[in-house]
Amino acid sequence: MTTPSYSKLLPLPEACGLRESLRRRGGTLVFTNGCFDLLHPGHLDYLARARGLGTALYVGLNSDASVRRLGKGPERPVCPEGDRALMLSGLSMIDAVIIFDEDTPLELIRRLEPDVLVKGGDWRQEDIVGSLEVLTRGGRVHSLPLLPGYSTTSLVERIRGSGGTAA
Repeated sequence: MTTPSYSKLLPLPEACGLRESLRRRGGTLVFTNGCFDLLHPGHLDYLARARGLGTALYVGLNSDASVRRLGKGPERPVCPEGDRALMLSGLSMIDAVIIFDEDTPLELIRRLEPDVLVKGGDWRQEDIVGSLEVLTRGGRVHSLPLLPGYSTTSLVERIRGSGGTAA
């Protein structure tokens, strides 16, 4: 399946152009990244809080190949990148989605130069990819607490445990 066109799904050069426009207007760019496989309330809570830290929120989305290399299991991602991009594009708190195929979002972070870099609370600030680059430019790095009880891995396990009958 080819990835359909979504208004918020942008190639990196276009995202960089919009970033420059935001910078000229004095806006603050927040950047986060992840797989966002099986979107759940924990993701929504996290993304809303991330968006609250700036003027615009850009999300780096791991490609299918990138997710597989992360070692999350042979059945992951559950949802293909086009579907995951569509789900994220439908969220009002997100301004842009950029799919990346690398193992980390470091190149995106270097090119976009976000003012604020955000990851979930399971990441220590010093372990967040790109934190040094953002802090060196005078930006901020946040590790936001996760909403208890929500994770894609536990959701996948719950679905498997139910014999695949979850609605």
